[in-house]
Amino acid sequence: MSDPATPIRVVLVDDHAVIRLGMGQLLAATDDMVVVGEAGDGAEAIAVVERTRPDVVLMDLQMPGMDGVKATRHIVSAKLADVLVLTSFSDSERIFGALDAGAVGYLLKDADPDDVLNGIRAVSRGESPIHPRAARALIGTRAGSANVQLTGRESEVLGLVKEGLANKQIARRLGISERTVKAHLTSAFARIGVSDRTQAALWVERNGL
Repeated sequence: MSDPATPIRVVLVDDHAVIRLGMGQLLAATDDMVVVGEAGDGAEAIAVVERTRPDVVLMDLQMPGMDGVKATRHIVSAKLADVLVLTSFSDSERIFGALDAGAVGYLLKDADPDDVLNGIRAVSRGESPIHPRAARALIGTRAGSANVQLTGRESEVLGLVKEGLANKQIARRLGISERTVKAHLTSAFARIGVSDRTQAALWVERNGL
């Protein structure tokens, strides 16, 4: 979590220079964020993040060469930074893919600028911001299917929730960050249609996970 006395250090990743320019200007107008690097594709993003070690990476998904999901997986697995997705796509497959790769939040490019800034701040506080339309897509996928399909990691996290482990303990057990645990829980809760850990534990018990 960032020190309130220091700016949140952000890397912008998007294959459109005009998007990076606009986001850079938006962040420059704040007094609590600073852009420390930019990249136009996933491979470049990894190199920039390794060099600058930001607090938050604002990551597009659809890019030439290495896409945002693969870049996210590398950045998160190496514990280099937290990744907040900013994309045009709100379909459940892409959302699940990004969250499973370790992204801790998912915002859409048609969001209000203040929502993007607040999303970056939320990630720096250890929260997992999800655009309302993306959240509805997650819930809609669940509603349209009789069988909930969880990723392997989501199943692991839910199983440990049932055991009564806190996020910090789950993170230590699985060798991932607490924020990644929170992101998996956000996704899993939406898929199974619960809003808290108690309901999740009961769901796991009922479904024999």
